[in-house]
Amino acid sequence: MTDLMGANWTADHTIALSEATVARLVQMAQTARAQAYVPYSRFAVGAALLAHDGAIYVGCNVENASYGLAICAERNAIAHAVASGARQFEAVAVVTENGVTPCGACRQVLAEFGPNMLVIVADTAGNQRRYRLSELLPDAFGPDQLTDSIA
Repeated sequence: MTDLMGANWTADHTIALSEATVARLVQMAQTARAQAYVPYSRFAVGAALLAHDGAIYVGCNVENASYGLAICAERNAIAHAVASGARQFEAVAVVTENGVTPCGACRQVLAEFGPNMLVIVADTAGNQRRYRLSELLPDAFGPDQLTDSIA
């Protein structure tokens, strides 16, 4: 089945995005990266998150003089999306200068909303790698590990 974003759904209910959609996500992440506030590390990151309904939410990293209060681009995009009412995500593109994968905290937060989402990492030279989130965070902690008391 193909949806409005040009995504093809596979038998295991995962998404295979069109190259045009991947390119759009990477471009939007690159644009978000340009807005990063990184006066301390100078390591700018941009993220573009594709929701199940086709909406795209972006985020960039925002540092703080109190280093532990910084927020990563991926979690910023998730917060933006959740604040807008989105809860299911199919893919995220992350752009950094050297094309690193999301940190462990971001992987965990992404897994809460799309444990098998497509993760596209790109560098500023245009190189890309693609993963399933479940490859980057195998055996993730999730709602299934919590007791029935949260229902």
